[in-house]
Amino acid sequence: MTVRILRSPDDIPRLAEFLGEREKYPITVTITQGASRRAAQNRLSHMWYAEIATQLGDTDREEVRADCKVTFGVPIMRLAPGFCEAWDASIGALPYAGQRAAVKNMDVPITRIMTVAQMSEYLDRMQRYWTERGFLLTDPEALKYMEEFE
Repeated sequence: MTVRILRSPDDIPRLAEFLGEREKYPITVTITQGASRRAAQNRLSHMWYAEIATQLGDTDREEVRADCKVTFGVPIMRLAPGFCEAWDASIGALPYAGQRAAVKNMDVPITRIMTVAQMSEYLDRMQRYWTERGFLLTDPEALKYMEEFE
């Protein structure tokens, strides 16, 4: 599945060009208001997972990712309609270690289904938790400047 976010009317010609280049038909185009989350937020979360794992020394990135999703992501998503019921009826019934293992091994969508605002809250909670414990994480403000030069 390909997702294109139009941030202004200037993006419409690029979308039309993209659609015109398709070689296989039929295709389905779905239009939704808003953006689910930004790629920059996704990159930052994965950068932080790796930084935390490196600083822990005995934990890999995927373990950190699962831990953060269960610790910070699930409480945020429990406020979203439908998530709480589905979580509680399945993975939520497991002990914490089982929840982490399920999220890691079964690729349970948590951050993937977050909105931009939810992902911002997730990143804020992650940053607060880990930096209060002395971990050094890439500054999101610095990433904004880096993106300008990409």
